[in-house]
Amino acid sequence: MIVAGFGFRAGATTESLRAALVSAGGGRDVTHLATPADKAEGMAELAAQLALPLIPIAADRLASLPTITRSPASLGARGTGSVAEACALAGAGEGARLRAARSLSPDRMATCAIAQGASS
Repeated sequence: MIVAGFGFRAGATTESLRAALVSAGGGRDVTHLATPADKAEGMAELAAQLALPLIPIAADRLASLPTITRSPASLGARGTGSVAEACALAGAGEGARLRAARSLSPDRMATCAIAQGASS
């Protein structure tokens, strides 16, 4: 399983999300998308366009996962250094590793990270 995890601001467009995915190197090998459960509705259009399942991640899971990057905004809002990295790791499951650290969309509205599950 290869999961693209996302964090994004209110008002981020599907184009912002797609640009973050491209920036992170997400291509045809991505099998799932993941984002915080309370933001899942904002990802629905991209998931439908890409025909990929969307994994909603419970907020309490985010703070327990180690991330490479440390955003003060993410730490303050979600208790994790990177929402995108934490979502990618949580979505990919136990033993997952990051393939690509958090990348930012050009408009700075969305971030994406890629994780690979242990069995992939």
